[in-house]
Amino acid sequence: MDKNTLRQHYKNKRAALSSEERADLSLSITNQLLLLPIWDKTYFHLFMGSASHKEVDTEGILTLLQGKDKQVILPRMEPKNTLAHILLTDATLIRLNAWGIPEPVEGLEVPLKKLEVVFVPLLAYDQNGNRIGYGKGYYDRFLANCPATCIKIGVSFFPPEDLIPHEENDIPLNYCVSPNKIYRFG
Repeated sequence: MDKNTLRQHYKNKRAALSSEERADLSLSITNQLLLLPIWDKTYFHLFMGSASHKEVDTEGILTLLQGKDKQVILPRMEPKNTLAHILLTDATLIRLNAWGIPEPVEGLEVPLKKLEVVFVPLLAYDQNGNRIGYGKGYYDRFLANCPATCIKIGVSFFPPEDLIPHEENDIPLNYCVSPNKIYRFG
């Protein structure tokens, strides 16, 4: 399947899940994260899942990170398909953007060189850690500028495809966490 067909296929699969199923699966993903070797890290970049896009609910991941006293950085979409990276504090105001994605309104920007773990939104991924996002390239450009040591973690309700189309300059994931299994790549 080509990228657009895969995108639509996984949007449909997510839409077929009830809100209760998505909540249960999201909680299972959060629990699986406890098994990853990432808890000695400090700076975690976390996307806020969009309910309107039927994404993994990352509120549980946020609660886990805060409970472990981690520094949480949230993305904010900027012009020219770029992201700003805002430190989450008690004063951070979160609003839905034009695409229905929760993001910080303003705050202290964190330099990319500090990022140690990045949770990456995706629609599909394969057994080699290649991912397909929404097609705007926000995360492709962002991940290309992250430190080489940064751990990239996808979260998905579904298992991987055998192989998905990818470009030579795509940045693969290190892990993808599903409700029942952690996939390791590289």
